[in-house]
Amino acid sequence: MHVIVDLCVVPLGVGVSVSEHVAACQRVIDEAGLDSRLHAYGTNIEGDWDAVFAAVKRCHEVVHAMGAPRISTTIKVGTRTDRLQTMDDKVKSVHGRLGR
Repeated sequence: MHVIVDLCVVPLGVGVSVSEHVAACQRVIDEAGLDSRLHAYGTNIEGDWDAVFAAVKRCHEVVHAMGAPRISTTIKVGTRTDRLQTMDDKVKSVHGRLGR
């Protein structure tokens, strides 16, 4: 099943800056070969359900291995059964309505 996920992984107990941990998680997503878009408060990821959630699990493993004793993760998940829709399709649809 194709899925689009909005993922926000927040390591706790590692100080104020978490960019090193976010970068490590982004590397996991890239290495998994998944299409993703980093944004200011998370990452959009699309791909096969099992591959996406395997990457989410691996992000947790990597961030814990970096010394984060706790991780708080927020995930929004979207699937469709009527047609395949990509992240780019969704953005183009809204831009079209805005006349861009």
